[in-house]
Amino acid sequence: MPELPAKVPWLNAIRRPRIAGVLADGPAVVHFFDFAQLNSVRALPYLVAWRARYAGAGLTVLGVQSPRFGFTADRRKLATALDRLGVDHPVALDSSYEIWSDYGCKGWPSLFLWSRDGALRWVHFGEGEYTATEEAIQAELREAEPMRELPLPLDPLRSSDAPGAKVMPPSDEVFPGGSRSEPWRGGGGALEAAYAAGGAYASIDGEGELRVATDGAEVRAIAVDAPGLYELDAHPRHERHRLRLEADAGIEVYSLSFAAGVP
Repeated sequence: MPELPAKVPWLNAIRRPRIAGVLADGPAVVHFFDFAQLNSVRALPYLVAWRARYAGAGLTVLGVQSPRFGFTADRRKLATALDRLGVDHPVALDSSYEIWSDYGCKGWPSLFLWSRDGALRWVHFGEGEYTATEEAIQAELREAEPMRELPLPLDPLRSSDAPGAKVMPPSDEVFPGGSRSEPWRGGGGALEAAYAAGGAYASIDGEGELRVATDGAEVRAIAVDAPGLYELDAHPRHERHRLRLEADAGIEVYSLSFAAGVP
């Protein structure tokens, strides 16, 4: 298990975690994410739940915020986002991608499970495999205490998370400002996008009101009170829709992303 760089700042921690201390208690999960990226945010509730379930048995959960957008590299914004998302485990702000490079990450999110002796036991890139990941965590905990009683794995939070679930590929992500680094700014004209998915989301910096209409229906107001990911619409299955967005001048939309849905 790679040692953590000395100069990377940490939130939710008094000091930088050291690997020897982390593994002294048991196995460790290291989870790379971005607080405004769709797949990352959908995975985070599982990490929070696993820490609550297994910290007493020796599991350590470490988060690594490797920014996908320029605004998610801001420490103050990260701190606000962690509070909004209910994340209270230690999180590194890996703005220079040092930890990301050490681990050879391939996207958001990326998850690594390390045994108590520092051996890599499980790797998963992207969403999904939540039950299998929890079973791998339990296997590591039982290595130290074979007779330990552990709960059944968490029930899936979404139908698309169930083991063996079939999902439809969603529409490609849209960068309405023209690139990942250039946002679409509110205060002017409307933003429209057609998509096919189980839901639509926006990665937003700033504060203000976002107004959303789906398929020409009544406009819904979404209060944007902090930078992060905001749900624009959700559907029980993979469906086709068209969005129209208007926003206050203080809002910047970096990405429109779409969640996979069941057929």
